[in-house]
Amino acid sequence: MRAPFMIAVFFTCILCISTASRATTVDHHEFEAWLEAPFHADAHGDRTLALHFSSPDPQPGDTLRWRLALLAPDGRTVRSWRGAHPMAEPVHDVTLRWRAPTTLRHGIYQLRLRASAGASPAVEQAWSVMVGKSPTPAASLLAPTAVDALPYAVYLGNLHSQTKHSDGGGALDHCTGAQAPQSAALGPADAYAYALQHGLDFLMTSEHNHMYDGSDGTNAAADPAAAKALYRSGLQAAAAWNQAHPGFVALYGQEWGVINHGGHLNILNSEELLGWERNALGELIADTESPKGDYASLYRLMRERGWLGQFNHPQDDQFAILGKPLAWNADGDQAMVLCEVMNSGAFSTSSDETETHLSNYEAACNKLLEAGYHVAFSSDQDNHCANWGASYSNRTGVLVPPGAPLDGAALLAALRERRVFATMDKNARLILTANGHLMGARFVNRGKLTLQASYASTSGHGAVAVAIFHGIPGRNGTVAALGTKARSVVKPAAGEHFYYARVTQDDGKMLWSAPIWVSQRGRNRARQSIELR
Repeated sequence: MRAPFMIAVFFTCILCISTASRATTVDHHEFEAWLEAPFHADAHGDRTLALHFSSPDPQPGDTLRWRLALLAPDGRTVRSWRGAHPMAEPVHDVTLRWRAPTTLRHGIYQLRLRASAGASPAVEQAWSVMVGKSPTPAASLLAPTAVDALPYAVYLGNLHSQTKHSDGGGALDHCTGAQAPQSAALGPADAYAYALQHGLDFLMTSEHNHMYDGSDGTNAAADPAAAKALYRSGLQAAAAWNQAHPGFVALYGQEWGVINHGGHLNILNSEELLGWERNALGELIADTESPKGDYASLYRLMRERGWLGQFNHPQDDQFAILGKPLAWNADGDQAMVLCEVMNSGAFSTSSDETETHLSNYEAACNKLLEAGYHVAFSSDQDNHCANWGASYSNRTGVLVPPGAPLDGAALLAALRERRVFATMDKNARLILTANGHLMGARFVNRGKLTLQASYASTSGHGAVAVAIFHGIPGRNGTVAALGTKARSVVKPAAGEHFYYARVTQDDGKMLWSAPIWVSQRGRNRARQSIELR
């Protein structure tokens, strides 16, 4: 079947539709779309763009609609493709052969994919591509001295994975998707050992809170005592591992919620199993009741307990309060510290960091920031197969005072302070400062604000693009790029602001700093002005 879309003279388009099925559990029956876009063209100036669409439960009459836009460095749309056809099979792949016209200016462009199927909410993905020759980055961005001189040690790990305690832990030789809950062989201790062997400094095993009954639905015969004991055994496994392996942090916790009409979030430090399911006797299959889909109540509980949270693979229709998706409230603002800006494929079996199914959630994270959340970016793998931290080269980086040992308390303190960056390259570092304040900080400012992004790579890569982004907490508007220099001097308007940096390497991999939040004081009520240096 050929999808209807316009073909420009410099494109050759081939539509390829595959119908391979994937093993999934009920909680993973969401529509997905992702894009494979080579950062560099081949020797002939061509590149192949692969668009992937997955809808595990397509309904009769469902239509897949997608649009791929090429955005210039200034954000203008310079070319687009689109398609619409029946979503009759669970998986559809579209292949486009593209050659950039010689009339396009050289630089870093973005390919942005937006897609939906049937009644599913739209999914947005965006990745950078190089057109022509690499631009010359600012020298200040390439100088690693600012990173090396930080009064912090950098540690890298993965804060999102599953084991046999829920729907993960599948051996790589036969893992094809999410496992039936509690059916796999490999548990938390196996995951920590694997992550340590593969160079990670920390790993969180985040088990689905509603699968402790051994079901992805509700098990009417479930024994609440057994479910609670299983959760305690995971906490004990992490504590035993930390005691025996100083310098590596094993975290055990839960991924709360469901994706459909909900949204997953990790609770990083809860000693209580939360749940909403009851067995046939009416017994709660958890330590503490937490109503399904009630994020306001969950945030209140998290704040009261001092628990920290991470928004996992956020989408526009998730985390609703009183019917409003991505809704802010004060309890959530205190509890939620991270937002996953990118993920590698949850069901990857790659163990050499070569996974190609990569998802980008910067657009949804920006909406959470604009809503008012004080969250830093994280980069995780959502491993369900037994390749914890090894499916791709992405990591979440945390900054810990060098005199402090790396342990659970130090890691959680860094997350609470948002001393975090997200990277697709485990060998690269990115920090952002504002008038000397480190990313993650909140401070009052008067007069000019000097923003400085500093990047370093230990593997010989260089940065070819940097962007400083600006937004206003509580505005619920659009985050916009201020400029493309590593050092920016701005004169903010009076009020609240946040800023963060994004760097693109010469191989296309990206890094995101944590935001900095600024309360601007003074009489300057004009629109923010900027000087680029």
